[in-house]
Amino acid sequence: MFIIGELINGMYQDIAKAIKEKHKAIIQKCALEQVKAGASALDVNCGPAAREPINDIQWLVQAIQEVTDKPLALDSSKPQVIESGLKVIKNKAIINSTTADPEKLQALVPLAKKYNARLIGLTISAKGIPQNKDQRLELAAAIVAHCAEEGFPIDDLYLDPIVLPVNVAQAQMKDILESIREFKIISEPSPKAIVGLSNVSQGASARSLVNRTFLVMALAYGLDGAILDPLDKDLMDAAITAELILNKHIYCDSYLEAYRKK
Repeated sequence: MFIIGELINGMYQDIAKAIKEKHKAIIQKCALEQVKAGASALDVNCGPAAREPINDIQWLVQAIQEVTDKPLALDSSKPQVIESGLKVIKNKAIINSTTADPEKLQALVPLAKKYNARLIGLTISAKGIPQNKDQRLELAAAIVAHCAEEGFPIDDLYLDPIVLPVNVAQAQMKDILESIREFKIISEPSPKAIVGLSNVSQGASARSLVNRTFLVMALAYGLDGAILDPLDKDLMDAAITAELILNKHIYCDSYLEAYRKK
């Protein structure tokens, strides 16, 4: 599974302070801890309080690249902030994210092509959050169609079904899981499926348990990636074990250790 570590985000107080004070050591420590825990890539988000996000995103990227060459997912709702980060990224980047709205697709798909970046597409539009599987699939198909028309490789497209908190949208959970499976039949080659995992447990008391249970179920439905907290060891162990049971790894008694070393 493609794991994007979620912790370099200005919404976290320590990260926001490090960005404001340009304290590289804090950012670099967070990056290395996530990589050591098994992150395949790192999300990079200046947060809503950043005063100069166009400059801050470049500073974050450069600080992280001093200590790891893992891919970076640039996370912003502003295309100009995304492009600022793309200009200084050394390896293949991920744009997090576009919606199904034409104006967002028209702004971000060309950027993804120009910088040879992967793209996360959220199945959401200006009309709001989809309320069922059919609405999710309709938005997913619109994103795939636009990417295909623009010559963007579908192999580099990740679709996000928009995971909602289970404590307020319990009835939608099964539809969200089924959307993951059906994303794969929209086109050939098929897009990949990704989720922002922590959303499912927002406001719940047993957050780690809810996260890892949903993740294991989503993997069984064909999930390819997740934006999550890799420092949650129980969560990571559950993901590694689920993929083992799905025959994606070769079994050995020390399979958890072997996975983390690869």
